[in-house]
Amino acid sequence: MVRRLAVLLAAAVILSGCTEQRLFAVKAVAAGVPSLAPFFEEDGSLGTDETKLRPEQAHSGLQQGNTPGLYGGTQKPKVCDVDRLKDFLTDPRNRQKAREWARIVGITPDQIEGYIDDLTPVLLRHDTLVKNHDYKKGKAVAFDALLEAGIAVLVNDQGLPAVKCSCGNPLQSFDKDPEKISVKFEDGNKKWDGYEKSDVVTVKPSPQPLEQIALIDVDDPDQGINRPVGSSGENDEPFDATKQHAVPRVTGMTFDQASQRLSELGLAAMSSDGLPSGDAAVTGSDPGPGTELRFGEAVILSVADDGEEPGTPPKSDPSKEPSTDDPTSGEPTTVGPTTDEPTTDDPSTSDPTTEDPDTGDPSSSEPTTDRPTTGEPTTSEPTTAVPTTPTTSSTPPTVEPTSAEPTSAEPTSADPTSVEPTRSEPVTSEPASSEPGSSGAPASAEPAAGPA
Repeated sequence: MVRRLAVLLAAAVILSGCTEQRLFAVKAVAAGVPSLAPFFEEDGSLGTDETKLRPEQAHSGLQQGNTPGLYGGTQKPKVCDVDRLKDFLTDPRNRQKAREWARIVGITPDQIEGYIDDLTPVLLRHDTLVKNHDYKKGKAVAFDALLEAGIAVLVNDQGLPAVKCSCGNPLQSFDKDPEKISVKFEDGNKKWDGYEKSDVVTVKPSPQPLEQIALIDVDDPDQGINRPVGSSGENDEPFDATKQHAVPRVTGMTFDQASQRLSELGLAAMSSDGLPSGDAAVTGSDPGPGTELRFGEAVILSVADDGEEPGTPPKSDPSKEPSTDDPTSGEPTTVGPTTDEPTTDDPSTSDPTTEDPDTGDPSSSEPTTDRPTTGEPTTSEPTTAVPTTPTTSSTPPTVEPTSAEPTSAEPTSADPTSVEPTRSEPVTSEPASSEPGSSGAPASAEPAAGPA
């Protein structure tokens, strides 16, 4: 027994050590603190950070680049001096740096000017994970970094951080598991006020290229700024960030389509399970359609599991079940299964006016009247349920009468002996992802000035 305990203890220690080794070291980069080996001398001439900006609490650890309010803006001039950066990288004396810079970005040195012209200066509002690059001994050296909120960066047309303004270092997307990081505060980068590991953000590409970026004015959070992509503030259009906007109906859309629609209205698209695939079918939203939210507030989208079609109703909506009139059923739970398998629903044919039931919230749902068009009512022919063959009318689950066609179930309700409620009960299902998460406080966005 003692030997066994010793072996188990040793195994636990080894496993603990392995777990610790799996953590990815991430270097903290504080706002206003110079890098030790930057591409460009960090003397404040290229760009300046907003050192007093505290990190905002994030809706989610994964954010798409088109999320309204993800970044901040300011009317202060030259937060990023784009022209100076171009001059530096095209100077023949910096040819080797330019080659390495272009290599990291994925372009040729002669494309640098055009590439930089398409970038947009913003301020980080969240502590953000990126892959940063120092310049050492003629080479770009990559390292994972956590940039503090308030750092000025240039973002591309997908909303991804591309350049750290103060030093010219090229940036790439963080490509590791953000749940397995170990942040190192060193080289003068002390832990900053407001730092919370749970609020760290990783930015993913926008579903579509951006034409403008919807920012929060860091000097006046009640005001927003629409900044055209590729501009430095000279064409900014301010808007009222306190004005509310109604959540649209998004059930039946893909996650990317719903995200784009919400972004156009100044609302953020989130999911309770991180960011699903872009073609995942949206089954509902929380808060539901019509709810008024202010700019930048989040709408939690429920998406269908693999193989599940959009429009699947929650089992808590029995309002349209014909089998409740069957005196022989004896179990109220048998009313649910008849509407839980619309396996032939096509999201492109669903009626947008009946998508609320998919949120899983009975208070925001509507009668499941969008099922009949694709629920294959013709397969539940009443001729198979005539009194002469009562025991076979409900055997295959694909021929159960749906709530959309009460007339097809008349022979069943007319003859109590033709129904076997216990046969349909096991197919009760509910989308695992249809439970809505919580969202921010009700408020809304500026419809006319949201991002394109």
